Amino acid sequence: MSIPQSGGGPIEHRDQLAEYLASGSKPKEDWRIGTEHEKFGYCKDSHKPLPYDGDRSIRVVLEGLRDRFNWDPVLEGDKIIGLTRDGANVSLEPGGQLELSGAPLETIHQTCDEVNEHLREVKSIADEVGVGFIGLGAAPEWTHEQMPMMPKGRYRLMTDYMPKVGTHGTQMMYRTCTVQVNLDFASEADMVQKLRVALALQPVATALFANSPFFEGKPNGHKSWRSRIWRDLDPSRTGTLPFVFEDGMGFERYVDYALDVPMYFVYRDGKYINALGQSFRDFLNGELPALPGEMPTLSDWADHLTTIFPEARLKKYLEMRGADGGQWRRLCALPALWVGLLYDQSALDAAWDLCKDWDLETRDRLRVAASVDGLQAEVPGVTMMDLAKQVVDIAQAGLKARARPGAGGLVPDETHFLSALQDSLETGQAPADELLARYHGDWNGDLSRIYGEYSY
Repeated sequence: MSIPQSGGGPIEHRDQLAEYLASGSKPKEDWRIGTEHEKFGYCKDSHKPLPYDGDRSIRVVLEGLRDRFNWDPVLEGDKIIGLTRDGANVSLEPGGQLELSGAPLETIHQTCDEVNEHLREVKSIADEVGVGFIGLGAAPEWTHEQMPMMPKGRYRLMTDYMPKVGTHGTQMMYRTCTVQVNLDFASEADMVQKLRVALALQPVATALFANSPFFEGKPNGHKSWRSRIWRDLDPSRTGTLPFVFEDGMGFERYVDYALDVPMYFVYRDGKYINALGQSFRDFLNGELPALPGEMPTLSDWADHLTTIFPEARLKKYLEMRGADGGQWRRLCALPALWVGLLYDQSALDAAWDLCKDWDLETRDRLRVAASVDGLQAEVPGVTMMDLAKQVVDIAQAGLKARARPGAGGLVPDETHFLSALQDSLETGQAPADELLARYHGDWNGDLSRIYGEYSY
């Protein structure tokens, strides 16, 4: 989850909220790629999750990265809770999931190099202290009671609030991991087309990257339990945003939606002030119960936007949020998929043609079916395997048209980053299918085998 935002002055009129979003618009030559991924840390001998403190802990890993690889620490009070370096940051999810939020980079070659360097750095520290990291969409064995809580004020507030608004909120916070990519837009119209495609086709990413078939030590009946969790978290801030597909969608319409999402907090002087369930509309009028008489800043607005969790999210850029965390090849495949679809106009138009006639019921059914059945999902009029093949073909054409070379010009474009997805389409097997086959096959129901065979 995001670190506190900064740099925004006072909000003097409501138009500034939409202007803040619109200020992310940039010409195509300035579009960048920001890849984020989360992973679970555990003690190698016990397979238990890492605590924040101790000889084998999240703190030790963060301090090791700081001292050996020149990351700058991020503190909350006297606790190290993150790192920054060269436009990238490392942060902590509530249960200690370690997240890399990559720098905005020009090519997938660069973002994949960044991911690879990060995993090498983390592994070098972790190996020395008997710690492992694994990429899965959901913790395979751990119960809620086994999970630590990281020392971040917003997490304490959210933990108490989540059970009041949904049934799976704390599962999301403490026991899931994702990989996502953040992409740019040129204008309001470009944002709208990209956001519509992103929301409609997010179930394809869920199916292709499905990697959470286990929970609390046994199969859970879903290929992506992480996706299942998000369906019962908090309906006021999650979902597929039906209004995005309506006439009149734009920055102002997204502001209207965001203003109706209840607040979590206000960040002041290094502390999170409880504003749970309160209204940003009231805040605009100086009537927020948590801070009576005080007016919000653009930093407050930016913070509020980070507490909204739809399948694709608008800030000053777009976030693709539908994929489970996974193995290294898929950490690079996720940005390849969406860059191929969204950063070439012909590909974007072709992607929109695939889904523009779907109604709300089709989009919602596809989202549910993807979480349950992955690549084997079907809803009336749509077969996931056929759809996924078309989507990946469009992405490949988009990457070929981008023609961004790598390896000193030896690699002509970025299409090879889709190979993991093409392999899945050839076999009909997403990662979850492979894991279930191993569990019921050579693992003989011994889920502990997952740590030794699927860790980074």
